[in-house]
Amino acid sequence: MRILLAEDDVMIGEVVLDTLRAEGYAVDWVKDGAMAETALATADYDLLLLDLGLPRKQGLEVLRGLRARKQRLPVLIATARDAVAERIAGLDAGADDYLVKPY
Repeated sequence: MRILLAEDDVMIGEVVLDTLRAEGYAVDWVKDGAMAETALATADYDLLLLDLGLPRKQGLEVLRGLRARKQRLPVLIATARDAVAERIAGLDAGADDYLVKPY
C-alpha cells in the first residue's frame, strides 16, 4: 500500500512517516498543498493522509480539486481543527473520514 502524507508539522510528520514505514507501508511525505497536488498528479496512491492547515494550498482545496477531477482515492483528514463545522466541511468535500489531532 502506498500512502501520501501531506503534513507540514515536522515532528508529527516524522512520527507518522516512521510509524507507517515500520508497519510496511510505502509512504511519500509532502509538506504543503502544492506539493501534494504535484505528487497526486504524478504517482498512484492508495490513501491520502491530509492535514488541512497546509502552506501554499490548504488541505481542503487539495481535497476539493481531487474530487473535482473525479478521483476516488480514499482521503483521511488528520487535523487539529476540531469544530463540528470543520468536520462537516471536510466530509462534505469528499473526505472518507476525519481524525482530530493529537492522535
